Amino acid sequence: MYESFYKTLEELLIVPVVVLDSESQAAPMADALMAAGMCSAEVTFRTDAAAGSIRAMRDAQPKMHVGAGTVLTVGQADAAIASGAEFIVSPGFDAEVVSHCIEREVPVLPGTVTPSEVSAARKLGLTVTKFFPAAQYGGLDTIKALCAPFVGHRFMPTGGVSKANLADYLGSDSIVAVGGTWMVKPALFADGDFSQVEHLAAEAMAAAHAVRG
Repeated sequence: MYESFYKTLEELLIVPVVVLDSESQAAPMADALMAAGMCSAEVTFRTDAAAGSIRAMRDAQPKMHVGAGTVLTVGQADAAIASGAEFIVSPGFDAEVVSHCIEREVPVLPGTVTPSEVSAARKLGLTVTKFFPAAQYGGLDTIKALCAPFVGHRFMPTGGVSKANLADYLGSDSIVAVGGTWMVKPALFADGDFSQVEHLAAEAMAAAHAVRG
């Protein structure tokens, strides 16, 4: 299960971190991202619309890889899975949440930024984890330092990833993919027009493919 998911994640290159205030925004967001060639979304559980938005995005674009982000509890994980989330992302390492997702056979990407956290994740069989907030924890330099003793471990950095440093991150073998918000910020579609989202997402995917082909 995990090797297949990690391969998919590597092919996706960029996972947009989406915050939606209304389920009505879900389908047009999914349509815009897919039109741009960005075939995934991490819908964060920061609003009450998260679970419904995951379902709506999957309905609108069945081939899209839709996951849940900012999952802090087992209850949120279950709600996300019930809504069709393909994967679960947490900002930190919560052993209860991680173990629950593993038991339910749903890929999980917990946040790990220290050697102890990486060790804990690897003990549960995870070889790819989130690195958040990337900018505040030293970015690529810290990631490379962590990967030196934990041979084969890879990260999906989120938080501070941008158009300016995208190539640096994706140019590193330590990075499986990146998470980002710059192409899906709420202000870009507050008026109901998702054309800017599509434009920025397409621009980001072009830059990503320029690095990894």
